[in-house]
Amino acid sequence: MRPLNSRREFLRMIGFGSAAATALAACAPVAPATTPIPASAPAAPTAPAVSSGPAEARIGYLPITDAAPLLLAHARGLYAEAGLQVQKPTLLRSWAQVVEAFQARQVDVVHVLMPMAVWMRFGQNFPVKLVAWDHTDGSALTVANNINSLDDLAGKTVAVPFWYSIHNLVLQLLLRKANLKPILKGDPSAADRTIKLVVMAPADMPPAIGNGSIAGYIVADPFNAVAEVNKVGKVHRFTGDIWLNHACCVVVMHEDDTVRRPDWAQKIVTSVARAQIYARENRAEAAKLLSKEGGDYLPQPLPVIARAMTHYDLAEYGASGAVKHPDWKNHRIDFQPFPFPSYTEELVRLLKETEVEGDVGFLKGLDPAAAHATLVDDRFAREAIRVVGGPAKFGIAESLSRSERIEA
Repeated sequence: MRPLNSRREFLRMIGFGSAAATALAACAPVAPATTPIPASAPAAPTAPAVSSGPAEARIGYLPITDAAPLLLAHARGLYAEAGLQVQKPTLLRSWAQVVEAFQARQVDVVHVLMPMAVWMRFGQNFPVKLVAWDHTDGSALTVANNINSLDDLAGKTVAVPFWYSIHNLVLQLLLRKANLKPILKGDPSAADRTIKLVVMAPADMPPAIGNGSIAGYIVADPFNAVAEVNKVGKVHRFTGDIWLNHACCVVVMHEDDTVRRPDWAQKIVTSVARAQIYARENRAEAAKLLSKEGGDYLPQPLPVIARAMTHYDLAEYGASGAVKHPDWKNHRIDFQPFPFPSYTEELVRLLKETEVEGDVGFLKGLDPAAAHATLVDDRFAREAIRVVGGPAKFGIAESLSRSERIEA
């Protein structure tokens, strides 16, 4: 694949239309405008210089609760305890910026959407390596207050954060079950039971549903909680009630860092695992640490962040239909680091059935098991789990294996 020679071209590739790409490209770029974004594996850089001080690590993140472990590891001083020098993580405003900053090596570690990692590795041939899950669940389909069923979305527009996202995949699973057809271009029709899907930055979604320009959105928290607290929308269905304990965001590094600096990579992943345990056991306290009243990592108000981290009332959400599987006994969001092969494989299979913009030729011949073997390096997560007390600390099987459960 040839290199992408401009930020505008990159934005069009990931799902922004020409007008949106032009507007966004006019904004200050994350990387210098003259720096092309590589679409193929670059030549291996010079090995990092040995330093007598703590090893440095630069963390980038999107301001969503999915990023909590990466942020809490900093807030709790866990990176420093591991012997790492980590400045306050860098907040990035869109998934496009996250990818750009990572590919330009302005940051060493980021969380990205799991399908995005697949796209980067196999669609762009970029040497990204998935080293751990960041969290499980934590997303929902939120709809306008006048929408009471999926049928009510026919003829309307729904936003997704990125074409290569668990959100787009799960939404299309729901729509297919309801005999509704997603379209990416043209106008939706209630008579034809079509729903227009558009890519939108998460922060823009609550205002858009509030002003009626979209009828719903599917995204990570706290943006579903924002709609609930501000009463501009309601949760129609939690994604974790559709695909049990699914990964949304995952922790990724540059492949050469995992090869040349395995001790450094291990310290990062172990710190994240320790932060995940803290988040599981101290949800309200973690929410405060993430807010402006704590470490000031997320811009949303504390009540919104706290709701996203803690509020999963089965009576309330069972009555509304947002939760149809109370027997699953899961949380609104949960945390564990192990990247299950069964999940990667099922994800790849389902991506082949999901409508996205751009060239999807790379998916056609992609073998699910081979994709996991190439994309994922689980040795760091395995060691982190061992060090912090074993799989039981995260509520996962001792065998580190599972079967996927999807019930749309």
